Amino acid sequence: MRDRTDFETWTDTVPDAIRRDPLWRVQAYRLALFVGEVSWAHVSRLSADRRTRALSDQLYRAVGSVSANIAEGYSRGGGRDRARFYEYALGSAREARDWYYKARHVLGEDDTAPQIDRLAQITRLLLTMTRDQRTVHLREPDETYDAPN
Repeated sequence: MRDRTDFETWTDTVPDAIRRDPLWRVQAYRLALFVGEVSWAHVSRLSADRRTRALSDQLYRAVGSVSANIAEGYSRGGGRDRARFYEYALGSAREARDWYYKARHVLGEDDTAPQIDRLAQITRLLLTMTRDQRTVHLREPDETYDAPN
């Protein structure tokens, strides 16, 4: 059986119909699909326990929303329309990262840390993609920034 937690190995298992789509060239999309694939086992583990069932649902929805919003944005003509959906994907990536952080006590660091890192990478890519579609530049706040209450 192939190791489906290795990105390169997983890529070989993706159907040709998806890999032929021009959207496949978008790195954030490929990573988001991979995060979704890996998260399936995590969500299944979390949903087996009634105490973490709600967490599994939130995680599943957030992870799935990342690739879906990238795909929706990609299908837009560009500019603000495209940026809006990339921003939705950005919010979902951050939300999924947050849910993974909360699930670390149940799933363990070995399962959550790589997913958190992948979601952070997707976030960085989406910040660039969004900026490239807009005239207003979004950026991560520096460490001295205090968010408003």
